[in-house]
Amino acid sequence: MELFLAFCLLLLYSAISKLCKLAYEKRDQRCYMLGYQCHKAAEDQKLDTGSCAKIIVRNQRLGIEEYRFLLKTMVSSGIGEHTYCPRNVMEGREEFATHQDALSEMDDIIFDTLDELFAKTGVSPSEIGIIVASVSLLSPAPSLTARVINRYKMRNDVKAFNLSGMGCSASVIAVDLVKQLFKTCKNSFAIVVSTESIGPNWYSGKEKSMMLSNILFRTGGCSMLLTNNGAWKEKALLELTCSVRTHIGSDDEAYRSCFQLEDDIGNKGFRLTRDLPRAGAKALAKNLRRPAPKGSGPGLNLKSGIDHFCVHPGGRAIIDEVGKSLALNDHDLEPARMALHRFGNTSSGGLWYVLGYMEAKKLLKKGDTILMISLGAGF
Repeated sequence: MELFLAFCLLLLYSAISKLCKLAYEKRDQRCYMLGYQCHKAAEDQKLDTGSCAKIIVRNQRLGIEEYRFLLKTMVSSGIGEHTYCPRNVMEGREEFATHQDALSEMDDIIFDTLDELFAKTGVSPSEIGIIVASVSLLSPAPSLTARVINRYKMRNDVKAFNLSGMGCSASVIAVDLVKQLFKTCKNSFAIVVSTESIGPNWYSGKEKSMMLSNILFRTGGCSMLLTNNGAWKEKALLELTCSVRTHIGSDDEAYRSCFQLEDDIGNKGFRLTRDLPRAGAKALAKNLRRPAPKGSGPGLNLKSGIDHFCVHPGGRAIIDEVGKSLALNDHDLEPARMALHRFGNTSSGGLWYVLGYMEAKKLLKKGDTILMISLGAGF
């Protein structure tokens, strides 16, 4: 009898230990967003229709057919009169961008957003333990995170990561990376910087699929401050409760749907194919199957558990395709469409302009659940 009691106590102790361990691990997986700051470029970088026309006319390689294509695309793009363009393009140097042009573009966006973020949250740069920069088309040495560390004189044990080549999806991937790192970094602060190098990657050729990037992509970016310190929970704007990543790069059609390359005469650019919206829908369908309850079937109603949909403002076709896939209405898609209209496609920083629109319009309230959806090269 005593042996049996001892065995039962041992089982009980083991069960309690496992429960305590799970609770401890769950506590360390917390990921709170304390603040974010989107970049608004200077007024002399504003790209209205007149400025855009001047840039197009400078390209002597274009003929009547290309002009018609660009005009039609601009009208149907969903982009308004108040987006922003890199300085080297505004100054007529799109074909001859220097390395300094690229660095200056990044410095303007990154340091502007971080200065504002540190000021409004009250967190000092010396408290940052993790920094992630997500810029697809620029990977300088020293790295972009090194430039941040040097500018703010951060401590020497800060963990720095630079993500490249992932396109518009890189921002939420960076947040997911921070969430994973938080499991081994107790009570830590992290910053994520998301933007894109537009100036040195402006396409100056005449291939239609590569000219699309000039119409859609604009200057912008965002910095975010995250922590897993429970003492900051009440000051947090958001808590990350679930993140799911799906990669369909093994599908050739999806892999080639957004691709950096040179055209036949050596002009470097970014090709966006007609397969892009379809690839996005396919990736999204696979992605949403993973967090969905088992047995939910094809009739799953996302609106029964989600209050807001923060869709990447990658272009009118992307927004429409995501809306169609998820059975979203105009009200659900309004923030994405308005962010696209006001700022254009700012690549990995785009989602946060959508969130900013939701906040500005007072659409969010405490306890709301937001689904953030981002798609990018890879696919």
